[in-house]
Amino acid sequence: MPAYHSKFNEEECPALGNIAMLPIRTTVKGPAPRTTDEEDIIDETLGYFKANVFFKNYEIKGTADRLLIYLTLYTTDCIVKLQKSPSKNQALKDMYSLAISRFALPGEAGFPLNNVYQRPTGNDVEKMRQYLTQCRQELGQRVVEKVFGDSDKPSKWWTCFARRKFMDKTLTPLGQQF
Repeated sequence: MPAYHSKFNEEECPALGNIAMLPIRTTVKGPAPRTTDEEDIIDETLGYFKANVFFKNYEIKGTADRLLIYLTLYTTDCIVKLQKSPSKNQALKDMYSLAISRFALPGEAGFPLNNVYQRPTGNDVEKMRQYLTQCRQELGQRVVEKVFGDSDKPSKWWTCFARRKFMDKTLTPLGQQF
């Protein structure tokens, strides 16, 4: 069975490095174009997460797939952090702090997939950091809703994926734990 690819690969959109800058449904400030569509890349990431996380290899078919990969890796980091959160309110705070924490961009030391991502140049460096931070914040809010739902405890059907590593990679630098 092949991995799921982004349906947004077909869409024309600007790119930062070789990552698509897709519109997202969000209230978080940032450079991402806004959309009112039913499904955006973040919904797609969460929808495909449980299936895609089992794959060790992933064939990239477009710039949207690179964003899907990044967000899938970030979702794993979120779930690892959420399984230790005692309540939904604390989880929202944890996701915000994780989203705005310093992270490596493509081309920098510590970025796990430098071989398939292009280093951003010039003004794109800061714009990519802002865009990915905005995506991380929005994904964090939505994953809390998925993992906690109406409960104040995380769902075991989500936290069981904390041990899985998509493509055997993690965005968390070696030696740094949550």
